[in-house]
Amino acid sequence: MKCINCGTDNNLKDRTANQGRCKQCNHPFAFEPTAMGTVKITDSMFAKVIADISANNTLYFTPKQFLYFLDNRIRKKGFKTSSFIPIYLFLNIWVTGFVGGMTSAFLPNSFLVANLLYQAGTIFYLFNKTKSSKLTNASRKASAKSLQFIGILILVVGILSSLFVFNSFILFFIVVILGMLSIFLGTRQLGKVGNLPQELLVTQSYLDSWLERWQQINGTLDKVLPVPQEKITPVAINPDVTVYSFDRLIVCDSATIAQLLIANNFHFENNCAILSINGYPQSIFETTMEMLRRNPNLQVFAIHDSSPKGVSLVHRLRTSDNWFLNSAVKIIDVGLFPRQILANKRGMFIQNTAYLAKKSIELPLEIRQTLSAEELAWLDAGNSVELESFTPQMLIKVLRSGISGSLNLETDDNSMILIGDSGNDIYIVESFG
Repeated sequence: MKCINCGTDNNLKDRTANQGRCKQCNHPFAFEPTAMGTVKITDSMFAKVIADISANNTLYFTPKQFLYFLDNRIRKKGFKTSSFIPIYLFLNIWVTGFVGGMTSAFLPNSFLVANLLYQAGTIFYLFNKTKSSKLTNASRKASAKSLQFIGILILVVGILSSLFVFNSFILFFIVVILGMLSIFLGTRQLGKVGNLPQELLVTQSYLDSWLERWQQINGTLDKVLPVPQEKITPVAINPDVTVYSFDRLIVCDSATIAQLLIANNFHFENNCAILSINGYPQSIFETTMEMLRRNPNLQVFAIHDSSPKGVSLVHRLRTSDNWFLNSAVKIIDVGLFPRQILANKRGMFIQNTAYLAKKSIELPLEIRQTLSAEELAWLDAGNSVELESFTPQMLIKVLRSGISGSLNLETDDNSMILIGDSGNDIYIVESFG
C-alpha cells in the first residue's frame, strides 16, 4: 500500500512493524485494508475519491454525495464477464471430472449428471447476480450477458453431444431446457437491471468515522459541507441592493442541495437566487422573495429527488402563499422524475422502501395526474433516487443545461414539454444529465 505522503510502497509486514506508519517517512496510514472486513479502503483510494468528487479541491460536496461516490468506486470491482468465463470453463471441467469420478462407483452416468448439475447451479448463480442490490448496473448486465453466453454454449455443445455421442433424447430435452432457460433469463434481466433497486455497501456512520480518522491524520477537508443551519434572524441587506431583482430562481426540495449550490457559487455565476422549499437560507428568504416578485419575467427552476416529496415540489410552489399562488410565473421542472430514470441508459442508484410506497399512494390526485402510469407504478413500488447520488459537477451541469434550454421556450425545443394551461405554465425537462 502506497504512502500518500511520500509514495513509498509498504507491505503488511512493513505496516505492522512500524505500528501502522510508513517505513520511509513515518506518516500514519488512515486505513488498514486487512482489518476492514468485506469493504476495503486504502489511503490512496480515499485520496483519489476526494480529489475526483471535489474536482481537484475546487467544488464543495456533501457527506452523502461522498458516500454515494465512494460506494460506486467500491462496486466497480464487481462482476465482469471476461473474468467469469475462464473460471466457468475451468470449473466445468474440474467439477465434471472430480465429482463425476467420486460418484461413479454408485451413480450411473455420474460425469454427465455432475456436468448438468453444474450448469444448473451456474445458471442459478448468475441469475441471482442479475438481481443483486450489492452490484453495479454494469455488473448486473455482465451477469445477464454471461447467462446468454452460457445458454448458447449449453445448446451448441449439449445438442451435439446428446445426438452424436450419447444418442439420448432425454439428454437432448434436458439440454434444450437448460440452454433456453439461461438465454431467456439473461435476455429478460438485461432489460430490467438498469431500473432495479440498490443498497449502499457502506453506511453513513462508517463513512463519518472514516472521514474523522482521515482528517485527524491528514488535516481538515474544507470542501465537505456541514449540515445546513437554520438562521431565523433576518440579515440586514443594503436597501440599494433590494431595489434589484433576479431573472431566475432555483428552488430545491432540500436545504442540503440549496446549500451545495450556494457554496459552489452557482448563484453568482448564473445570476440567480437559490432557495429551498422550506425557506433556506431563512435569514434572507423574505427579502429574496420580495425582490423576485418584482420581476415580471422571472423564471423558476425546480430541482428535486425522484420521490413522492420531490414530484410534489412544483405543486407546492403553485399552491403556497409563500411562493407563487395565483402567479403567472413560468416554472421549469428540471427533475428528477421517474421518466428520466426509466429512460436513462446508464442506470441510476435506485433505492426502495415501504415508507415511500405509502407516501406515493397518498399523493393528491392533481399530482398523480401529471405522471404517466409507468411513473406511478415506479413510485408506488417504493422506488426513489436522491439528488445527492449525483456529483456536484453533474448537478451543476444539469442546472446549467436547464437554464440554457429555457432560453428557447418559445421555439420548438424538444428538450422540454409544456404542462398546464396558458398563464399557469409548467415546463418539464425530458432528460437528466
